[in-house]
Amino acid sequence: MPVLEVICSLIGWLCLYLLFCCSFAKRGPEWNCRLVTLSHGVLIVLLTAYVVFIDGPWPFTHAGTENTDLQTFALTVCLGYFFFDICWCVCYGTEGPVMLAHHAASIVCILMVLLMGVSGCETCGVIFGSELTNPLLQTRWFLRQLGLYNTLLGDAVDLLFIVLFATVRVGVGTVMFYCELTSPRTPLIMKLSGVVMYGLAWVFMVDIARFGYKKSRAKYKKWMENHKLKETNAEKLD
Repeated sequence: MPVLEVICSLIGWLCLYLLFCCSFAKRGPEWNCRLVTLSHGVLIVLLTAYVVFIDGPWPFTHAGTENTDLQTFALTVCLGYFFFDICWCVCYGTEGPVMLAHHAASIVCILMVLLMGVSGCETCGVIFGSELTNPLLQTRWFLRQLGLYNTLLGDAVDLLFIVLFATVRVGVGTVMFYCELTSPRTPLIMKLSGVVMYGLAWVFMVDIARFGYKKSRAKYKKWMENHKLKETNAEKLD
């Protein structure tokens, strides 16, 4: 396993966090950590997109094949970030057990892929699908902090996040999960890891569906109240 690359990645994300702490000294630690998370999300999505769609091989047909150098590089960058993030979350206690379990499962899965030297293509595909919605999630948090969440921009971010999560992480993720389970090349331990990650994705999907339902219901109720208020004002004017 490329231990040196993982260590360099961890140091790199830690240095970026310290840089943000110096640049935004008036902001809290979570602000700076989420800037790191946003940076990682954008970088890893671009990197894994190149790995999956350009460099190859195609994860839906080549699950379980040997890792390429670029796949290994993408995985080490991601693993270093997850080490940094889970340590930060434990120190500051900002995340619940489900998110910590997701981080721990991601670390174990990437470690196994690097140690065994196989299944890098589908793992990069899973990372791409998982991290595609992450920048939107961080944008939503920053909008809240800046008092801009209850605007049209906040609604657009929420809608895009829900749509992408449902279509890519759950929809396309289901196809990826099936390809991994049916591939004769994929080791059994990686198939079991896929079951864990797929289960966690559905846990998040249920929470997101509840959030979407509650927000839609609140928006509709507010719209009805405004509509009735306009009708009442119009009657008074008449």
